[in-house]
Amino acid sequence: MEYLFDLLANLHWAAVGQIIMIDILLGGDNAVVIAMACRNLPESQRNKGIFWGTAGAIALLLLPEDGDHEKVEGSSKLIGAIKTIIVADFVMSFDNVIAIAGAAQQAHETHQTLLIIFGLLVSVPFIVFGSQIILKLIDRFPAIIYFGAGLLGWIAGGMIASDVFVTTRWPEQAFMMHYPLSVGCAALVILIGHFLGKAKMKKLLAKEMEKDRS
Repeated sequence: MEYLFDLLANLHWAAVGQIIMIDILLGGDNAVVIAMACRNLPESQRNKGIFWGTAGAIALLLLPEDGDHEKVEGSSKLIGAIKTIIVADFVMSFDNVIAIAGAAQQAHETHQTLLIIFGLLVSVPFIVFGSQIILKLIDRFPAIIYFGAGLLGWIAGGMIASDVFVTTRWPEQAFMMHYPLSVGCAALVILIGHFLGKAKMKKLLAKEMEKDRS
């Protein structure tokens, strides 16, 4: 109890406020990833997919590893959707972790780890509720899938242009190409998703026709 009072008295509350704002601002891309991965699940399984996928991604974020953005595919099976969420959300959460760690450095070193864990845990409700809202919008307006795909492509392009490897070697070009690269990646992801979706629909129609004939 004494430790708790000491913590509340000496905690850097400005850092706490910054971490909460970071969770709100940077949790949007993660919410889109989860919604895209769960869009093909039955209504009764969506909440399970969101919960276990988010929990797995948060658990993995406590381990120091590297990764790259991957294509987010919607799965019609619960396990497949959970795996997709864990991998994609884990990869896309590095910006959140870096920002949270940066804000936590303002606090005393004995509180920094606690603030980072706090930031990860607080991000969960924002991501979960945000993904549920996006899923409802996708059900009502399926064209939002293209917007979600474009957003992920935009983020990927921005990350490429702002990567340390790129900015240290070609600083001027990286600055000039930031928005063109973001737009290009967004357009590329939308086009790839569109053609893959059409191909998948053709396969499904062919299977249905074969069933009707038999």
